[in-house]
Amino acid sequence: MAESANQRQTQVNEYSSEEQHRTLKRVTFSSFLGNFIEWFDYASYSYLATVIAGVFFAGEDKMVSTMLTFGVFALAFLVRPIGAVFWGNMGDKKGRKWALSMSILLMSGATFMVGCLPGYAVVGAAAPALLLVCRMVQSFSASGEYAGAATFIAEYAPKEHRGFYCSMVPASTAVGLLTGSLFATFLFGVWGATSEFVVTWGWRIPFLLAAPLGLITHYIRTHLEDSPVYEAMRQDMQQGQAQIDKPIRTLLRTYPRKVIICFGACMLNAVGFYMVLTYIPNYLEVTLNFNPSIASLITTVCLVFYIGFIFLSGRISDRVGRKKMLIVASVGFMVCTVPVFHLFGTERFGVILVCELVLCLLLTVNDGTLASYLTETFPTNVRYSGFAFSFNLANALFGGSASYISFALIEATGDAIAPAYYMVGVSLVAFIAMVLSHEHTGLDLSEVR
Repeated sequence: MAESANQRQTQVNEYSSEEQHRTLKRVTFSSFLGNFIEWFDYASYSYLATVIAGVFFAGEDKMVSTMLTFGVFALAFLVRPIGAVFWGNMGDKKGRKWALSMSILLMSGATFMVGCLPGYAVVGAAAPALLLVCRMVQSFSASGEYAGAATFIAEYAPKEHRGFYCSMVPASTAVGLLTGSLFATFLFGVWGATSEFVVTWGWRIPFLLAAPLGLITHYIRTHLEDSPVYEAMRQDMQQGQAQIDKPIRTLLRTYPRKVIICFGACMLNAVGFYMVLTYIPNYLEVTLNFNPSIASLITTVCLVFYIGFIFLSGRISDRVGRKKMLIVASVGFMVCTVPVFHLFGTERFGVILVCELVLCLLLTVNDGTLASYLTETFPTNVRYSGFAFSFNLANALFGGSASYISFALIEATGDAIAPAYYMVGVSLVAFIAMVLSHEHTGLDLSEVR
């Protein structure tokens, strides 16, 4: 075992520092861009949800059509575990490069098709059905993007700065959301949410942009090599006449405790991310009757803050450890969420902005740390599968449904604070998972067992 570890280290050290730096930049950029496409799509769908609702669910009142729109979003997320199994297996068997190169084509193609769909006025009930199909294909292919991008970066990054480099992945999600928020703010501010241009063509633009961006990302990824850590593992296995076979089966049989703990940690990220950055803007608009342009402005300000702090969270996690950071985030959400939702009821711009900034700060502590934590938890032969499966299962069950459940809780209870209690419960589960976890910060990824 010691000889095998030394062989892996020799493989890693064969790269000159200059070559490593150039390659790391290309890996980081391609991962950033691919993840950006995914989350620009999600942001556009979420921030333009009230417009999309009118296009695909004509005849319903505003609350019901918005719930149906988020219902499609939630249903599409149910295929993410299936996609995670597929892309995780392919990423561990055929390589990170192959999985990421293929997934970006399918993901960007499905996103592009959303922008081409006819509305309810043209094809009737077929419109929401087609929307659901496109969202499901997009969700299936996107299920390997976040995990693959983080794994690819982590296996190239120096171990003492892994948290910082891995924070590029959640940062790209925030940039995608920010771009979507800016676009929605621009549309609503210039033309208005109900104008003919916005309803007919304006909402389609961000989805159509996925095609050229996806082709650029695919080109970059096909000109990269798999990570030294992964290649060294493959060589070791070939020398031992072994193959990388059925990674998901190996994962669930050998590392069930790690999968359960990571699933618990991912629950907070899933619900927190969608609640803070996509649900709350719609909550302000639909529940509190805020002007759409003002709600989008608040979200835009928060996302600028979020992007800056998420890099800092990654750096801090390199110093203090991932476990401590994730525990702090869990406790913070348990303590702050209910008071913040009460303060939303004041309907004062400054108060709401500060409250949402507090939630964003807590989310960055979690989001800026989670990617590096997950890559350090699983060994190389099941790293992609372990990350993708735990992350996407949590998002399928709790992330994509966060907005729908939040609206449904308010509708069922009549209490505008109901989503906050849901958030507290999820945070408690994540806290218990992290207390039971182990610290792997700074460990060489070839040594993870």
